[in-house]
Amino acid sequence: MKPIGVFDSGVGGLSILKALRARLPAEDFVYLADAGFAPYGERGDDYVIERTRVVVDRLVREHDVKALVIACNTATAAAVQLMRTQYPGLILVGVEPALKPAIALSRTRRIGVLGTRGTLASAKIRVLHDSLKDQADFVFMPCDGLADAIQNDDTQQITQLCARYMQALGTFGTEEGQIDTLVLGCTHYPFAQHHLAVHAGENVKMIETGEPVARQTHRLLETAGLLNTEGTGSVTLITTGSPQALVAAAHRWLGI
Repeated sequence: MKPIGVFDSGVGGLSILKALRARLPAEDFVYLADAGFAPYGERGDDYVIERTRVVVDRLVREHDVKALVIACNTATAAAVQLMRTQYPGLILVGVEPALKPAIALSRTRRIGVLGTRGTLASAKIRVLHDSLKDQADFVFMPCDGLADAIQNDDTQQITQLCARYMQALGTFGTEEGQIDTLVLGCTHYPFAQHHLAVHAGENVKMIETGEPVARQTHRLLETAGLLNTEGTGSVTLITTGSPQALVAAAHRWLGI
């Protein structure tokens, strides 16, 4: 049975792969980290679209993937619609900051959204926000450098940047006017969750996108009759950057 492709600009998409493997344990996966051309989040759309096109073509041509998960918010926002046009027969699943689920969880109706500058400035997020802004007060925070710090496993920089951006968001808590729900709008950010929690406090809910993406992927494969229930659950790791960094991250966060 053909594998499922998963791609991100770096190691952040491993948070999505973790959820996919839990939901689809018999599926085989090919994970591609485009780390040699990262970061995406602070580049323009043209750059991100070109890199996405190159990566998708490689996964389709070299690995004959039956489905592809774009496990990068920036690449999804910039390129997913174009990829669906260019690969009409391929199951394509993107990710986006979980604004709708956050509304369902929030009681104060004040929600913080962390993301890369590219994601938060995208037309896709503007449309999503415009459709929901009457239901909650969203506070958007572009986190320049945070995904890169996580990519490089730079604990000191991760700690400093999390402190800076969380303090800039405002006050967290369960009282009126306080942020009680935090959307992790980049697939790298779940790997810094404990650093963020230091500033958010125990009562603030944090939402990532791994589980919803895994559910959607399962549903689309089942509908298409492409579910693999007898596979070995193998994972092939590919990177355009440092192999050692990707292997270390997969070992640290996925136990691979």
